[in-house]
Amino acid sequence: MQKTFIKTAKLSLILVYLVIIAGAVVRMTGSGMGCPDWPKCFGQYIPPTNITELQWQPFSFFKKGEVIIVDKTLQIAAKDFTSTAQFNTANWETYTKHDYATFNATHTWIEYINRLFGALAGLATLVLAILSLKYWKTRKTVTILSWAIVFAMVFQAWLGATVVYSVLNPVKITVHMVMALAIVAMLLYLIYSVKETSIVIAKDKKTKQLIIVALVLTLLQIVLGTQVRQMVDDQADIVGETAKHLWLKNVTVTFYIHRSFSILVLLLNAYLFFRIQKLKLGLTKIKWVLTLLLLEIVTGVAMNYVHFPFGSQTLHLVLASLLFGVQFYMVLELVNTTKRDKTL
Repeated sequence: MQKTFIKTAKLSLILVYLVIIAGAVVRMTGSGMGCPDWPKCFGQYIPPTNITELQWQPFSFFKKGEVIIVDKTLQIAAKDFTSTAQFNTANWETYTKHDYATFNATHTWIEYINRLFGALAGLATLVLAILSLKYWKTRKTVTILSWAIVFAMVFQAWLGATVVYSVLNPVKITVHMVMALAIVAMLLYLIYSVKETSIVIAKDKKTKQLIIVALVLTLLQIVLGTQVRQMVDDQADIVGETAKHLWLKNVTVTFYIHRSFSILVLLLNAYLFFRIQKLKLGLTKIKWVLTLLLLEIVTGVAMNYVHFPFGSQTLHLVLASLLFGVQFYMVLELVNTTKRDKTL
C-alpha cells in the first residue's frame, strides 16, 4: 500500500511538472489564447486542425455548443440544428467573455496539450486521494492533505480559465504559476511524510534559517521573473519576433531587481554549500541546488546577451520551478530532522 501510494504521489509530481513545462512552452510560443474558451477548445473536446472547421457552412449540421468564427467574433451554436442557405443569427449566441477570435492551428494544439497534461495531473491526484483513504484511521493528515491537493488542482484549473477569460492578464498568470508551485510543495510534503529511510541529517539552526531564506528568495525571483516576462512579451509585440535584440531595450526597474537578486541568490546558496560541507550536515541536495542555479544563470545571461535563443525562456522557468522543489525538500529535511530522516 505504501509503495503504491508513494509511486502515485511521485507520478502526480512528475505530471504537475509536465504541466509547468507545457505552460512554459505555451508562453514561449504565444499560444495562451490557442483555445479561446474553457474547458473545451473552440467548443470541442478535440480541437480543430483547419480554419474550415470553424467556418459557417450552408446545409451543415451544427451541435449545441459548437463554436465558429464569424466577422472576427466567436459564435456558439444555441441548439442542434441544420443550417439553411443563409446565416441565421437566431441559431447562434455571441461569446461574451472576451473578444479574441483568432485561429492558429499550432497555437491551438500547443494549448490543448497543456490542458491535456493538466487533466492527467488532476486524474493522478484524484487517484492519490482515493488511495489516501486507507491512511484515515492511522494518519489523518495524509488523507486530508491528499484531498487538499485535489481541491488545489480544481482551483488551479479555475485559475487557468480566468487567465483565458482575461486574455492573459499578467497578474493572473503570476498567480497561476505560484499556485502550481504550491501544489508541488504539497506533493513533496506528502511524499516526505510517508516515505522513511535511514539517512541521518544533522541539525543546524542557522543552516535551516538560511535555507528557508533561500527558498523565499527563489519564490520571489519566480514572481519577479513572470513580471519581467510580461514586459518582454509586450516589447516583442511592439518590435516583432525578428527584433529580439530590442526586447530588452526599454526595461523597467523590475528587470534590474530580478537580475540583481540572482547574484544574491547565488552567493547565499554558495555559502550554504560550503557551510553544509564544513559541518557535514548530510544535505546532499545542495549540489542539485547549485547545479540548477548555475544553469538558471546561464539561461538568464543567454537571454540578455545572446538575444533570447530558442527555448531559453522555457528552460529558465522550468529550472526555476525545479530549483524551488529541491529547496523546499531541503527545508523539509531540516525542519523535520530525526534519527531516522526521510529523503526522496
